[in-house]
Amino acid sequence: MNQLDPESFLHASLTMPVADVRSPAEFEAGHIPGAFNLPLFDNEERARVGTLYKQAGRMAALELGFDLVGPKMSEMVRTARRMTPKGEILLYCWRGGMRSASMAWLLETAGIRTNLLTGGYKAYRSHIRENLVTRRKFIILGGMTGSGKTLCLKGLKEIGEPVIDLEALAVHRGSVFGAIGLGPQPTNEQFENELFKELQCFQPEEMIWLEDESRQIGRVYMPEIFYQAMISSPLIQIVVPESVRTQVILDEYAGLEPTSLIRAVEKISRRLGGLTTQMVIASIDEGRFRDAVELLLPYYDKTYGHSFKSRPEQPVYVLDLTGISVSGYPDAIIKKKSSLVQYRGNQGR
Repeated sequence: MNQLDPESFLHASLTMPVADVRSPAEFEAGHIPGAFNLPLFDNEERARVGTLYKQAGRMAALELGFDLVGPKMSEMVRTARRMTPKGEILLYCWRGGMRSASMAWLLETAGIRTNLLTGGYKAYRSHIRENLVTRRKFIILGGMTGSGKTLCLKGLKEIGEPVIDLEALAVHRGSVFGAIGLGPQPTNEQFENELFKELQCFQPEEMIWLEDESRQIGRVYMPEIFYQAMISSPLIQIVVPESVRTQVILDEYAGLEPTSLIRAVEKISRRLGGLTTQMVIASIDEGRFRDAVELLLPYYDKTYGHSFKSRPEQPVYVLDLTGISVSGYPDAIIKKKSSLVQYRGNQGR
């Protein structure tokens, strides 16, 4: 078996399958993106072994572990073979200890070459925290609700710009309506893992596009060091007509389940005020979604304004897109970025 540090392990994972041998519960809490779960113990078995270790010591826990794993060994090998067409696999457990070593012994005995993560998942997490924003440059795309920022990011990505879609990683659109119609959000830990993986796709000299977000997206939080890097990066604030904003919101939300939309409105009723809340709910009930959007926009505009006041040091560059079709937004944004990079470069001379 071969031992790899986190950086070498992640590089190898680009071309080799990765097995997480921890319990399913540990795997669900957070794992290396792309890994599959090949647990030595299931959740109940892990609890039993841990309890016995505390009560009767290491040898008693080992013997129980042997009893539990023995009947499952052949199935573990079959699973590993299905996942390793080239006969080689990467393995990790929590600390790079007995669980991954035991699985490595089993698979090596069955003729599968193994590579272990030194220090295990714990070392991987430390590696993430130490390298999350090292030598990274960001450019932020901002604008009021409905400006089409997410659509613009997709367009920028299609023409080859380096883009990370934070809302896609968080499985949330970033507002009180953000979870409607989407799947469950990842754990905060897994969000960080996926974010790190995305960052590794780009070279240090590239300026990576991010959408302007608060630190919290639904139930997940950006790492503080990453968020601070975001809000100190240049921001291009796009300005679009209110009619366009309304249509963008309608395209995204009008087809969603009305009851869910109403529940979301009720969550912000205190900030909307009683009368506005009633009017928005009535509009949704009656299928007048455009009216609902027009009633909600002033609330979101005010909220967006407050977010800027909380970070006065961030360099902001306004880009008015009035008169340009939505499909033309990405090209206009690229031109703004080019002039911005040139301007900031001249300032630095």
